[in-house]
Amino acid sequence: MNTKEAKEGLIYLYCITDKVPKLKEIENLVAQPYFIYQQSLYAIVNKVKESEFAEENLKRNLADLEWIKVKANIHEKAIEGIMKNTCVIPFKFATLFNTESNLKTMLGAHLERFKDILKKLENKEEWGVKIYCNPGKLKENVIQEDEQLLNIDKEINGSAPGKAYLLKKKKEEFLNIAVNKKLNEYGQVSFDRLKEKSTQACINKLLPKEVTERNDEMILNSVFLINKDKVGDFLNIVDNLKTKYIDKGLFFDCTGPWPPYNFCEATTYGAKRT
Repeated sequence: MNTKEAKEGLIYLYCITDKVPKLKEIENLVAQPYFIYQQSLYAIVNKVKESEFAEENLKRNLADLEWIKVKANIHEKAIEGIMKNTCVIPFKFATLFNTESNLKTMLGAHLERFKDILKKLENKEEWGVKIYCNPGKLKENVIQEDEQLLNIDKEINGSAPGKAYLLKKKKEEFLNIAVNKKLNEYGQVSFDRLKEKSTQACINKLLPKEVTERNDEMILNSVFLINKDKVGDFLNIVDNLKTKYIDKGLFFDCTGPWPPYNFCEATTYGAKRT
């Protein structure tokens, strides 16, 4: 059993599993990774410097966006490396413990819960689907398909300037209502179709443009827990939805597999240094 330790430092927890982890998958990312065994669970950890991760130092570093970007990427890649060969419960970035004893106490306190979660996650993968909308293209499509809007256009063309102005205002109100209705419909239909191939699914908060760095609007931010043998079927549905809605101005961004944070309540355990 590999229990190599550094002489000093805090214990940084990446994830836990119930099988001996293949640490070679992450040795190019994490300095001296090792695991701590406790009652059938393996906690994948390494030692980190107090100069970076002690409470006050961590607060300071969390204000440094470049530092967070580098360290958070290492954290995610390390978990993904371990999960290539085994089911994992991922933990939040900077989940720290002062001693191995404290970590073992946490594992023992939540042993049955962790075992249940690992059983639920076995042979499953988390995939994410975000849907974005080009508002201009969607409006054009709605105008062409909505009979009421087409009739208003005809009335505008045959009206005096004053009445035409009022009709244009009326058209804009109807158009906004119709667009919102279509967005809700497209998002719900897509989520329901994708949910058919998952064992669990949830909808997360929509992300603003400042976060997505895209010009179009996010209309759905969804995640799915899928049996590995159903992933191909799931991706086929994504492709079908892309084809179905491309002319409506929708773009589907499907990514995965990811560490199953969204279906793993355990990630909050031990988040504070103990």
